[in-house]
Amino acid sequence: MIDATETFVEKVVELKRVIKVVKGGKRLKLYACVVVGDGSGGIGIGHAKSTEVAAAIKKATVIARKNMAKVDVTEGTILHLAKGKYSASYVVLKPALTGTGIIASSPVRAVCEAAGIKNILTKSLGSNNPTNLASATINALKSIRPVAVVAEMRNKPVEYFRRKKHEEDKSDTQEESDRQNKKA
Repeated sequence: MIDATETFVEKVVELKRVIKVVKGGKRLKLYACVVVGDGSGGIGIGHAKSTEVAAAIKKATVIARKNMAKVDVTEGTILHLAKGKYSASYVVLKPALTGTGIIASSPVRAVCEAAGIKNILTKSLGSNNPTNLASATINALKSIRPVAVVAEMRNKPVEYFRRKKHEEDKSDTQEESDRQNKKA
């Protein structure tokens, strides 16, 4: 289970007033959506309502810690393009080179920072509701396959996928140059 000594990154995605109309008038509550991550691939989202801001955030944080899931983060980025959907919100996540940073909207950025992702390109489509965008981002991150699974499916060594994306495969370039020399 979750150890109390672990440090978590907590990001408030959305904080708003919600009003319920009852017979005697209006009841005011505060809604909080919180993303919690451990900085190394663990991520969870929670939302709760309360009459006070601090209580709503605390409730949402407890719920987010219970709903944590593990996502695959490699070298500060994701392994491959991922798409996520939640309600009417769509998110597209692309891996990026070191030094790019997080190019994302506020809710998507909160999820990526909490998960420990440092370099990523994103595009949010459809509804821009912060809660739905955060959930769509988590769905996209959950859909990423681990390196070992992809390597086994493609019959390649794991080191093939750990290589930097900007490095060229020297064996492929040598074969192409040999082919061009034979044609000439």
